[in-house]
Amino acid sequence: MTVTLEQLEAFAAAAEHGSFSAAGRALRKAQSAISTQISNLEEDLGVALFSRQGRNPVLTPAGERLLAEARVVLDRRAHLIGVAASFEAHVESRLVVAVDELYPEAVLAALLAEFAAHFPHVELELLFPMMEDVSRLILDGKADIGVMWRQEALPPEIGFRTLGWVPLQLVCGRDHPLAQGAVEWEDLKRHRQLMVAVRSEGPEKQRLRTAAEVWWVESHWVILQLVRRGIGWALVPDHIIRESPVRDELAIPPLRFDGADWPVALELVWHKQRPSGPAATWLRERFAARQISDWPRHNQTTVEQRPEGGTT
Repeated sequence: MTVTLEQLEAFAAAAEHGSFSAAGRALRKAQSAISTQISNLEEDLGVALFSRQGRNPVLTPAGERLLAEARVVLDRRAHLIGVAASFEAHVESRLVVAVDELYPEAVLAALLAEFAAHFPHVELELLFPMMEDVSRLILDGKADIGVMWRQEALPPEIGFRTLGWVPLQLVCGRDHPLAQGAVEWEDLKRHRQLMVAVRSEGPEKQRLRTAAEVWWVESHWVILQLVRRGIGWALVPDHIIRESPVRDELAIPPLRFDGADWPVALELVWHKQRPSGPAATWLRERFAARQISDWPRHNQTTVEQRPEGGTT
C-alpha cells in the first residue's frame, strides 16, 4: 500500500471545496489530476472515499473518518516544514522565562499569545519564582529571560530594564484587629506579617519586613487565603487582590502614615554575556514595550476600605 502526501492533499482539498474541479483550482492542478490521485488513494486504501452518484462528490462514512486522519498527517507535514524553517532562521527551539508573581498575569497572557503567533514552533517553559530567585536562574543559565522586582544591587553579568511599578496594598481579614480602624505604623509591628518566601537568602527577602513575627509563604494567592482566616496581614499586589476568589472577605484599612500603597519596581533581566536568538530578542522587546504604567488600573480593587476610625 502506497499513500502519498499529494493524494492526501487532493483528498482533503476535494472534501473542503466540494468538488474535484474546485480542489484543482485551489491546488493549481488539473481536475483530471485530482480525480486520478483520489482514485489511486481509494484503491490503495481499499475503501471508497466519495460517493459519485450526484453532481458533486459526497464523502462516504469511511471518507469522513479518514479525512480527519489525513488532515492530521498534512498538519504534521506543515509543522515539520515550519520547525525546519525555524532552524534555518536560527530561531531557538526552546526558551525558559521566569516571571515574578508581581507581573500582572493578564498582561503576561496577552504578550505570550503574541509570542505564540510569531513563534509557533518554539517550546516555552514558564517559571514563577520570587524576587532574587529570578536573577539566580538567569545567572545559572536556567532561564533566558526574567521579570523580577528591582534588587538594590544586581550582579554585573545581568542586564536590566525597568518595566514600571506595581502597587502593593496592605490587606487583612475583615475581622482582623487592623481592620477595625485607621492603622498606625506601630500597629503593624504588633501583628503577624505574611511575606512571600524565596529560596535564596539575600537582602531582598527582608526588605518589606515590618512585624516582629513573620510567616513565609511562596505564593501571594495562598497568602490571601491565610489573610482571610485572620492569621496575619500582608502586602499584596493590587491585581492579585482584585482577582482573588476571597476578595470579598478581605479589608484594606486606611493608613495614618502613608498614602495608599507601596509601589514596587519591576525589571526585565537577562544575561549580558549570552547571545539572544530571534525569539528571545523579540520577547525582550515586547516586554520592554509593554510598560506596566500603560496597564489599565481604572477598575481598582473594590475590597472593603473603611473610613477613618470606622468599623463594620
